Amino acid sequence: MSGLGEYLRSRRAQLRPDDVGLTSTGVRRVPGLRREEVAWLAGVSVDYYVRLEQGRERAPSVSVLNSLAAALRLDDDGHRHLFGLVGLAPRARASRTPETVDPALLRLMAAWPDNPALVYNGAYDVLAANPLAELLFGDFGAAGNLMLLLFADPRARKFYVDWPLVAEDSVAGFRLNYGAAPDDPRLQGVLTELLGSGDEFRELWQGHAARGKSLDSKAFHHPAVGRLTLTMQTFDVRSSPGQQLVVYDAEPASPSADALKLLGRLQCARGTERAEITRELL
Repeated sequence: MSGLGEYLRSRRAQLRPDDVGLTSTGVRRVPGLRREEVAWLAGVSVDYYVRLEQGRERAPSVSVLNSLAAALRLDDDGHRHLFGLVGLAPRARASRTPETVDPALLRLMAAWPDNPALVYNGAYDVLAANPLAELLFGDFGAAGNLMLLLFADPRARKFYVDWPLVAEDSVAGFRLNYGAAPDDPRLQGVLTELLGSGDEFRELWQGHAARGKSLDSKAFHHPAVGRLTLTMQTFDVRSSPGQQLVVYDAEPASPSADALKLLGRLQCARGTERAEITRELL
């Protein structure tokens, strides 16, 4: 089965008849819509749709893809991913050189003492982190790869309070990035490592969800300051396509805001003073 066929089948399985205004009839052997229902909704023949899912038809027209996207209720990210699977969306060129962050952006991040901020690429390699982000993620996050942290480091399951939701959201984002640049050697390398990391990633990867980050907050359990719930804003870095800037913030006057202030004290403290603050927190 082709990548297009796998994606169509996975999206079909996510929909119920009442999601698309159809009446369910008869016993369904598998969850989701039937092939003939998707074909009817998209205005194509059942035989043609079956060929698409089986990989025997690999070059659907733009109008057919738009009809399929509408029939399967794809969001904007899913719509772009669908087009990318048949080569009708621009793909990023493979990069074989280390990515660097614009110095102006680094200066801006350093000017945010109260907000953890980091920049990562399409493979989720952390390219830069301001001091507060380094303290938030500690020795197992700010200098590595966020996907490998999530699935290969057992401590991540405690660090991310809602680990299953974070994992699902991250895999969908990684799938979207991979679909846009499947020839990128770094993306290929990270994917290979993730596929070898265990069943949890492989099961999520086989779900074929593809979307940009949808979580607008994350809860962390930090070993020094305890639980923090932070809102997050994600921005595309226009000067370096493929890079994203994430900035975290806490609700004013909340326990999470107090915890960020304590992290800030650790950031400013040095030597003996930092050790004393750490003992207070623990």
